[in-house]
Amino acid sequence: MLFYVIYILLFIATFLIGYAILQLKILGINIKDFWSFIEANQMLDKLYDFSKKYEKFSVQEQIIYLSEAEKIFDAFDKVPNALWEEEYEKYSEVLNQYKKIKMLRWASN
Repeated sequence: MLFYVIYILLFIATFLIGYAILQLKILGINIKDFWSFIEANQMLDKLYDFSKKYEKFSVQEQIIYLSEAEKIFDAFDKVPNALWEEEYEKYSEVLNQYKKIKMLRWASN
């Protein structure tokens, strides 16, 4: 009896995963791009908090911030805007900080 319950639960889980993958394919999103978007979304939260806490960055922090922000921008560009419209405020804050750092680095060179 327990074997049948486990079998049914595994079948349902497999069906739901397959259905989610099918929905992503219908939207024209690659699974790899969607996974990188999920990871970038987590990094967006960290960069957003980081940009709120610090006014001035050291050179090393600037380089790290710029490289991580570029990864986020790349991942967000690969998915439709409707998926991340809730995160727009964080995205724009990270983008503004990115632009500030780029301008400071450009002016110092």
